[in-house]
This record gives sequence, structure tokens and C-alpha cells, in this order.
Amino acid sequence: MSEFASRGYVGGSTERIAKAAGISQPYVFRLYGSKEQLFLAAIERCFDETMTMFEEAAGDLRGEDALQAIGNAYSETIVANPQRLQLQLAGYAACGNPEIREAMRVGYGRLVRFAEQVSGADDERVSRFFAKGMLLNVVTAMRLPIDPTDWGTRLIDGCTRQPDSCN
Repeated sequence: MSEFASRGYVGGSTERIAKAAGISQPYVFRLYGSKEQLFLAAIERCFDETMTMFEEAAGDLRGEDALQAIGNAYSETIVANPQRLQLQLAGYAACGNPEIREAMRVGYGRLVRFAEQVSGADDERVSRFFAKGMLLNVVTAMRLPIDPTDWGTRLIDGCTRQPDSCN
């Protein structure tokens, strides 16, 4: 996951992955068949971990409380573990590949359906929730929470001051 997170699908090296895992590169191909299949496995794991985080954050909560808990947990997770965000972004960047695009659509769709289910919110509310998540992805990828800019701070503050308009 870290290789693809830092270098993307195209730049990721199965040789470096094998070395980091302490196995041979041919063994990587024996296990996964291709670089694409290995990347798909990494993407699937990333979405599985994100889904688990959503489920744990929501717990027994429902409605707005569930969305708030999921949003807070997600924000904390991507700041604390930027590798997960970087892998997610690498997956979006590789959506020119039909198999990767389908895996991204399936994984993201699971997250959307879960948020819809636990919140009971209408389409507009769920769309705003995920739009804020994407904004958080972008500002976190640019490290604006760590190294703020005037406009980045305004974007972040705008969502935290008016949660109903951004959450």
C-alpha cells in the first residue's frame, strides 16, 4: 500500500514492493498475477479499512449524529495516516484503467450506501457530506492543515463554522 500511495499505480514498483515484503518479485506475481491485480488488492484493502472506520465511528448512532461521527473519524484518519489518503488519490488518478475505475466505483459506492443507510438523509444531504469529504481530501493532500494558506484556512473554517452547509 505504501509503494502505490507514494508513487501511484504507474510509478509503483513491484520490485520495491517485493523487497519491502522480503520476498522475490516473481513470488509477488505468483500471488497476484499482475501489477494491476496487486494495485486492485491494495485499493480494496484501503476501502475495507475505510468502511470499518465508518462502521466503528457510527456505532449505534443514526441520522446527523452518525454522519458527524463518521466525518470526524475520517478527518482524523486522513491527517494521522496520510498514506491511506494518498492511496485513495492514486486510485482516482488511475481511473483511466477500466478495472481500477470499477474497483474505485464499487468501493466508493459502498461508503455512500453506508452513509445513506445510517443517516437516513436525503440525496442532497449525503452529497454535501461527501463533497465536504472530498474538500478535506484536497486540503489534506496539499497539507493545508499543517502549512495553512489564507484561502485554505477560509475553506476549512467555512465548513467548520457552518456545518449544515458543508457537512
